[in-house]
Amino acid sequence: MDSVIEVLIVEDDKRIAEIHRRFTEKIDGFTVVGTATTGEQAKDWLETVQPQLVLLDVYLPDMKGIELVKFIRQHFTSMDIIMITAASEVDIIRQALHGGVVDYIVKPLTFDRFKICLENYRLKVKQLSQHSTFTQEQIEELWNNSPKQQVEEDAPKGIDPLTLEKLLESISSTGIEGITAEELSKKSGVSRSTARRYLEYLILQKKINAQLIYGHVGRPERKYFLL
Repeated sequence: MDSVIEVLIVEDDKRIAEIHRRFTEKIDGFTVVGTATTGEQAKDWLETVQPQLVLLDVYLPDMKGIELVKFIRQHFTSMDIIMITAASEVDIIRQALHGGVVDYIVKPLTFDRFKICLENYRLKVKQLSQHSTFTQEQIEELWNNSPKQQVEEDAPKGIDPLTLEKLLESISSTGIEGITAEELSKKSGVSRSTARRYLEYLILQKKINAQLIYGHVGRPERKYFLL
């Protein structure tokens, strides 16, 4: 059984902090051990509970979140940080990258984006705990922070994980345009019936959604979009 990842939330808006707490505790494998609304409170929590993961805002009343990133790197080298903030300035993002922030989410965030972020993080933690060395492909996967959910290792009979991953990448590459089952079939090289079967499975897994798109003429098309 995987160990539970302890999370500290650092957010000055108590309403948003509560939303983040609720989001976190909806996701298996995570528990919130504290909430801080200032940088100084955060330092106290960090020293007391030493969480594995910090969800950190940039704009705090007594300091910038980036200052707290530097503090964490100086005193808690194994602690991980995910920024959740309205800040989109290049300098702040650059400092976050230099500070080893593992993901950066710009507010307002959705639960789906939040869930994908934490589940990707949990998967990386699991991989790092299970291996002593990595292949080049595995290393590239560890550094891939694109907002998509990973393919389950326990896919049901008739669903091949490699094919599933390939189709997810094809859907992801279409962005806001979406893709039909026929387009996915042509793009990925699988039959139309196979594409539909995988698409329905992905909907059940809540990795994609489907929408009817009405064009100028003809029947509406069913298009699929990555969540």
